[in-house]
Amino acid sequence: MRESTAIAVTDEFAVRTVRCDDHQPGWSEPERATRHQLILVRDGRFRMRSRQGRAVIDATTGYAQAPGDEGQFAHPAGGDVCTAITLSPGLWKGPSGMVRVGARADVAHRLLLRAGPDVAYEAAERLLGLLARLAPDEGGRARRALADEAREAITAGHPHASGLMSLARLLEVSPSHLSRTFRQETGMSVTRYRNRVRVGRALDRIEQGERDLAGLAADLGFADHAHLTRTVKAETGHPPTALRRLLHGPRPHQANQPTGPA
Repeated sequence: MRESTAIAVTDEFAVRTVRCDDHQPGWSEPERATRHQLILVRDGRFRMRSRQGRAVIDATTGYAQAPGDEGQFAHPAGGDVCTAITLSPGLWKGPSGMVRVGARADVAHRLLLRAGPDVAYEAAERLLGLLARLAPDEGGRARRALADEAREAITAGHPHASGLMSLARLLEVSPSHLSRTFRQETGMSVTRYRNRVRVGRALDRIEQGERDLAGLAADLGFADHAHLTRTVKAETGHPPTALRRLLHGPRPHQANQPTGPA
């Protein structure tokens, strides 16, 4: 079951939140894109199989499709919430396939979802700011499975994902091979990815109105409040207090629109 919520709709682009409640460990039937589109994850994760190969899609990695591209999907971890952005051909210059979503793109994504009713200017400007921060993921296929397994373990909070050495033992590879492969396939170190995941969770809490930064730091495994603040600023360009001003507050009114696959 999928439910879509319209955020902004124009002749040039459309932005919708798509909530998927599926728990489907196996692969879906192939789904064909009819328009240029980007899919970015807001919550949860899932797996995708396409002509570019297999990948885990989470808040750090979205995907782009052109008309005619096919994909199959599996949801072994349960449902997810995504942003589906359909674009006129000239708005997305990148190829089909995975896109990297850094912490600054994450903030731009959240701000797009909070755009007001001035769709022709405010939403359009925020969308262009987001597109400028997304980068094609040009990693190879051969060792992507190892990087994906590491990402899933970190995202799921597996006990062995608490350190690089124990994560490598879990995946039955050497720490140096894991570190090298992960960087080649994702464009970032394992440490940077772990911080990206933790900063994303901090953004969720800040967006929900969290004010106890010391407690938030402890919950997310940072050494202290100062460590949280440094990491969040390094990843997003803003300290937590500034992000609270940017992200906290009511969302614009949005009407639910049940729909089929995005």
